[in-house]
Amino acid sequence: MAISNDISPVVLVRPRIYIGDAISIGPGKIDLLRRIGETQSIAAAARALGMPYKRAWLLIDTLNQGFGRPVVATATGGKGGGGTSLTALGQTLIECYDALEVSLNASAGKELAALSALAGWPA
Repeated sequence: MAISNDISPVVLVRPRIYIGDAISIGPGKIDLLRRIGETQSIAAAARALGMPYKRAWLLIDTLNQGFGRPVVATATGGKGGGGTSLTALGQTLIECYDALEVSLNASAGKELAALSALAGWPA
């Protein structure tokens, strides 16, 4: 679920998931994977999210190491080009995270409305 870009305030649950000690998945890593899927480039995804390339690469490497297989596939650059694409695992991570986020926000409607009211925002 992408965050709304309109100017009205939005109260959402954006979960962070821990799988054992080796894997943590949260909105930042999911946003990075989503941008890599859109741009086919780690560098372009990092720029779009305002983060250094090295940070983006380290986040991807952390996921690769945690899952024991790649979340993105990279092709070496040069004359023939290069690029990055999501693997099936990377795409599935986005889909599972989005489904969890939708489910959590739907089930937390009452609590989110209460938080909105505390902030003086319309529910």
